[in-house]
Amino acid sequence: QVQLVESGGGLVQAGGSLRLSCAASGNLFSINAMGWYRQAPGKQRELVAAITSGGSTNYADSVKGRFTISRDNAKNTVYLQMNSLKPEDTAVYYCAGKNKGTLTYSYWGQGTQVTVSS
Repeated sequence: QVQLVESGGGLVQAGGSLRLSCAASGNLFSINAMGWYRQAPGKQRELVAAITSGGSTNYADSVKGRFTISRDNAKNTVYLQMNSLKPEDTAVYYCAGKNKGTLTYSYWGQGTQVTVSS
């Protein structure tokens, strides 16, 4: 089993920055990729950014150039650096982990609220 704990959310003004952290524990050998999802009120959960065990990354078009996903393998932690935040980035952000050989994310954190004021 894998446990994911997010931190770093909060309230920030538009144009500001936040860094989210996701600390992973448990059986991490099965994890092939980590991702950050977000869900705004009344909207579906969407993938914001993902990073594989090899370091390859991908981003939603809406955050390209503003958000950066990274990982510190020694600390079993994944980060999401968010710059130039916009009110439309307001959402609950979730960390997720995906097993090798699977297409869907199996492990989820509890979520952290990010609120961007205009």
